[in-house]
Amino acid sequence: MGFVSVWFLLFCAAAVLLYYVLPKKWQWPLLLIASCAFYASYDLRYFGFIAVTTVSVYFAACKISQLRAKQNAYLQEHPELGKDEKKAYKAKTKKKTWAWLISCLLLNFGILFALKYINFFIGNINAIISIFSESKIPTFDKLLLPLGISYYTFKTAGYIIDVYFGRYEAEKNVFKVALFTSFFPTLLNGPIDRFPLTAPSLFGEHSWDEKRARFALQRILWGYFKKVVIADRLVVAVITIVSDPEKYPGVMVAFGALLYAAELYCDFTGGIDITIGVANLFGVEVSENFLRPFFSKNIAEYWRRWHITLGTWFKDYTFYPLCTAKPVMKLTKFFKNKFGAGAAKRVPIYVASIVLWFGTGAWHGASWNFILWGMGNCFVILVSQELTPLYKRFHAKHPDIDNKWYYKTMCIVRTNAIMCCLRLFDCYKDVPTTFKAFGSMFTKPSFNMLNGNTLLNLGLSAADYAIAFAGILLIFAVSMIQRRGSVREMIDKKGFAFRLAVFALLFAVIIVFGAYGLGYDSNSFIYSKF
Repeated sequence: MGFVSVWFLLFCAAAVLLYYVLPKKWQWPLLLIASCAFYASYDLRYFGFIAVTTVSVYFAACKISQLRAKQNAYLQEHPELGKDEKKAYKAKTKKKTWAWLISCLLLNFGILFALKYINFFIGNINAIISIFSESKIPTFDKLLLPLGISYYTFKTAGYIIDVYFGRYEAEKNVFKVALFTSFFPTLLNGPIDRFPLTAPSLFGEHSWDEKRARFALQRILWGYFKKVVIADRLVVAVITIVSDPEKYPGVMVAFGALLYAAELYCDFTGGIDITIGVANLFGVEVSENFLRPFFSKNIAEYWRRWHITLGTWFKDYTFYPLCTAKPVMKLTKFFKNKFGAGAAKRVPIYVASIVLWFGTGAWHGASWNFILWGMGNCFVILVSQELTPLYKRFHAKHPDIDNKWYYKTMCIVRTNAIMCCLRLFDCYKDVPTTFKAFGSMFTKPSFNMLNGNTLLNLGLSAADYAIAFAGILLIFAVSMIQRRGSVREMIDKKGFAFRLAVFALLFAVIIVFGAYGLGYDSNSFIYSKF
């Protein structure tokens, strides 16, 4: 029951109706039942894995909170304890809470590794063994990969880490933890939400709000427009280009990269729009995951605007902790003694950045393509940091250039060109093919291929190109308007007739121009595979 199906729409409609008909105290339990039903529509075997995550995180978090509460009570009851005695007691408690945290994380990330990465790991071990022997370690052919496992594993990991650091108390109701883990709109595409941000609206009581529902439906329609009118249309040409790199080298690689940038953006943001809209129908607030990323002037800014919740997760739970970790501090001290303060100050940033981007690449998939994609982003960001003194000198000589439209445009074009090149790792089947395709843009550009005959042989008609281009222009226009404020608020101020016309027009465009798959089964969302 994917997002782009009649069954999903009927499911949401029934759930919303029951949600506001039932007594308010039953609203969040209904959401849990609906989430279980949604999950069951894919595969009942998934329940075992998400249940293990939910229960383990619940008990570990409760145990950590209990140990901390016991410590606080004990220290209050024994004011006569000396400083060293208090310190020793706290250290003992910390050791126990640390054991619960690590055990829970190892269990859940171990499940994720076993299901998603074990064959990739074994394949690389076999590649090394093959140098010395013909024997191989057998791989697992029928591993089950539960729906949304990367999303709910990271979400619950953030929850228990926050509880460990005392940022908030553990939730005492296991069913509320289960709902936070499995809330159905967020299972396919995220976002990776934080418990204290979602919990108030997720477990709160809500009355029907016409304006909120109107805004939610607008967001949902906008998401479907991006997905079925643009993304599912462009995917045909992208697959045609990347599946035959020998036939489509040079300029066609660049063309495919541009199409993929539009497809990926419309696919992912379309899914997030539907997620946010459906959640809002229930009065639930989830995090925004995008902030006009194609207007970014550098790669670091791009990643503050793209897949925001994943980037924030890695920053908060990987980058900052690693920068201050004792082993990294020791390494920093070593570099300072051997190479000076300039080299030493780079150590925490370099180590944390490499781990962060390796993890980000691996999160996207068990493939060297994704890992090199992540390390490519890391390389560009670190090089940019090293060039900061040159940038400062340049801006000192040209203090007003940041306000010039041509400089802003150049920075935006440069950033998107780099990102398009890095995304080639996402498109082609393996690393050698990716490098070969990238190199062909310079060794055999084949500009003559950029003609009507070639473009019309990619699976798209002239009408398809026109529809996609018009849709992209509309998204660009909305993004420009959005910089001045909420487009939904602007539409809402125009009155009922205008709002109805917008709804009707967008709905008609989706129905008439949607690129539906065989049997009206739309392509699955790209990020649901991660």
